Amino acid sequence: MPMSDNLRARILIADDEPLYLRTTGDLLRKSGYECECVPDADAALAALSRDTFDLVLSDLNMPGNLQLELLQQGRQNWPRIPLIVITGVPSLPTAIESIRLGIADYLLKPVKYDDLLSSVRRALAQQSDRPPPMERSDAERRTLARQFPEIIGDSPQMLELFDIIDRVAGTDTNVLLTGESGTGKEVVARTIHQHSGRASHKFQVIDCTAVPETLFESVLFGHVKGSFTGAVRDQAGLLTQCNQGTAFFDEIGELPATLQAKLLRVVQEQTFTPVGEHTSVQVDTRFICATNRDLELEVNTGRFRRDLFYRLGVIHIELPPLRSRGDDVLLLTRHFVNQLRPRGSHVQDVSDEATSCLQRYTWPGNIRELRNVVERSLVLARSTQVEVSDLPPSIREARHALKGMQVTSSRYEALDDAERSYLTSLLVKHCGNVSHAARQAGMSRQGMHKLLKKHGIAAADYRE
Repeated sequence: MPMSDNLRARILIADDEPLYLRTTGDLLRKSGYECECVPDADAALAALSRDTFDLVLSDLNMPGNLQLELLQQGRQNWPRIPLIVITGVPSLPTAIESIRLGIADYLLKPVKYDDLLSSVRRALAQQSDRPPPMERSDAERRTLARQFPEIIGDSPQMLELFDIIDRVAGTDTNVLLTGESGTGKEVVARTIHQHSGRASHKFQVIDCTAVPETLFESVLFGHVKGSFTGAVRDQAGLLTQCNQGTAFFDEIGELPATLQAKLLRVVQEQTFTPVGEHTSVQVDTRFICATNRDLELEVNTGRFRRDLFYRLGVIHIELPPLRSRGDDVLLLTRHFVNQLRPRGSHVQDVSDEATSCLQRYTWPGNIRELRNVVERSLVLARSTQVEVSDLPPSIREARHALKGMQVTSSRYEALDDAERSYLTSLLVKHCGNVSHAARQAGMSRQGMHKLLKKHGIAAADYRE
């Protein structure tokens, strides 16, 4: 496709691999761009200081940029120049920090030239006079939250989530969503899709636990008539149906090892071959995946492919459990009361005592469990308010869960105390084994480590 407006755009390429640097520069020049190639971050910063560029194409793991110095100084000193990151050694922290700094794209080596050229063209086409988004205040994040009415929350964790969604949605980067069951991973995935450039195309849910392994290839890639018993006609696969859209793989951690290699090829090459067909099909699909498993642990134990993990988890978002979100329980309760109130119901609200019970409960089933509790209580309520007597027994007993606990200056601190006590009890029960404790809590091992670090708890202190 001709890109006459950008044909003479000047691109700065920084990479410490001489062959890659020379080859990339030559290919981009053949496409009509002017390129300057430098071997490290210091040379790149010097070039930016003395000359004008329309785009920077940078490796991550090279001298002078091991701590993202080029990206950080580039954003600070030349905020209007788009940045594309290319790396052969992806890591979750650098990917998240790169997105926070407002990069245009994050690509993994080896990069097909067509994909690189498409990324360059998109970055140049989207270039504008306004600087990229930097760190936002909580007030700015609350304003941003209005763009995502499908996600309810005002806690610090949710304000950070709104910020990340806003930064990620405008890219084509693959996203991995982790967190306990019921934390709203599919809602977040849909929100990312709806606020992306793919929103006019299909959001396809692929439940890795619902499709039998023997039929997975046929369901995912499609098949031709006569390719197996029962294939009475050609059938397009789910990936074909969401071409130019988003494929959401729910419970990706359950995908059998035999299918992981085949999915990896699709993610890398954006091509696949339908069952019984001899020619491959090309697609343009963004991948968002979700799991409540600790995929890093699965990788280390050999149950999940490391290369697939890195391809799918360029951006990793850990969704917080409901018990750590403070007054979000109240916001969600009111939302569900308004959403789920039966037709003709006289119930208008939840009593203060019932609300206190809901806030003290630890919610092992998270938002999904809260929704079910509210729906049940609305049906059983006998007055204009949901009372304690309308709640399930497990919730009513939560009234006494904090008895004897020193309640400090705020509800957040009281909930922190409850969370700390819960974590400690898990470690005592499992003798300091973080993996076992995380499994019982229904969270990832990484999520458990984050909570332990937050509360200053050392798992080693509980090992026998």
